[in-house]
Amino acid sequence: MATYAIGDIQGCYDELMQLLDQIGFSDSDHLWFAGDLVNRGRQSVKVLRFVAGLGDRARCVLGNHDLHLLALHFGATRDKRNSTLQQVLQAPDRDELMHWLRFRPLLVEDDALGYVMTHAGIPHIWSLGKARKRAQEVERVLRGKDAREFFNHMYGNKPDIWHNDLEGWARLRLITNYFTRMRFITPNGQLEFHGNGGVETAPEGFFPWYEVRRPSPLPRRQLFGHWAALMGHTGQADIQALDTGCVWGYSLSALCLDTQTLTQCSCAAYQSEAI
Repeated sequence: MATYAIGDIQGCYDELMQLLDQIGFSDSDHLWFAGDLVNRGRQSVKVLRFVAGLGDRARCVLGNHDLHLLALHFGATRDKRNSTLQQVLQAPDRDELMHWLRFRPLLVEDDALGYVMTHAGIPHIWSLGKARKRAQEVERVLRGKDAREFFNHMYGNKPDIWHNDLEGWARLRLITNYFTRMRFITPNGQLEFHGNGGVETAPEGFFPWYEVRRPSPLPRRQLFGHWAALMGHTGQADIQALDTGCVWGYSLSALCLDTQTLTQCSCAAYQSEAI
């Protein structure tokens, strides 16, 4: 039995199947997915059905595109671009798929394997214990009766810096943004939401989140997606970027967590707009 962590798929079902063939994926293996299962690519429904169909053999964190799909499902926003997400919203099993998706976590970890995974990373201002509790705050709301109201308040760039006394929707919005939208950050924990290029594009005073020193190291190796411009490279031995730009025509990556072996397959380019 092997466990593989796979970067952002974004609807690229055929490429996912190709990658699984390359790694020799079998019925005894397990998969971790770094979020953003959907959008931009043309086969989001197939991706959702496949991952949900794996049952306990798959662990998947929510990404910003997954949350956007849920917001559309709940009527909290409109799909102004008539995007590839329409195929999900028009699917006969839409309700079942959306129920499954909103019960995915923001953070997964494994003591034996020694890994923790979120979509965009874990900010240096939180220990693993605090990150775990923050993720659970949002997960409880997503899975409860206030899910629709959460999505009504999810969008926005403020607040952009953590304070322990934050409350209500502002607190949940910022937690969500740390876990699903973070790229550049200041040493005191302020987020910057506009930059999505390489590390050389960091605004003055901001740094790639994984380069900012922690008060104490995390007791896990970190896995994250979200930042395709990194092409899998962080320069950190204990932090692995998994998004290698499949939907932009580069590659889809799978990291074997048991052996630290990285496998990539080349991908076809898709044309779409970012959200």
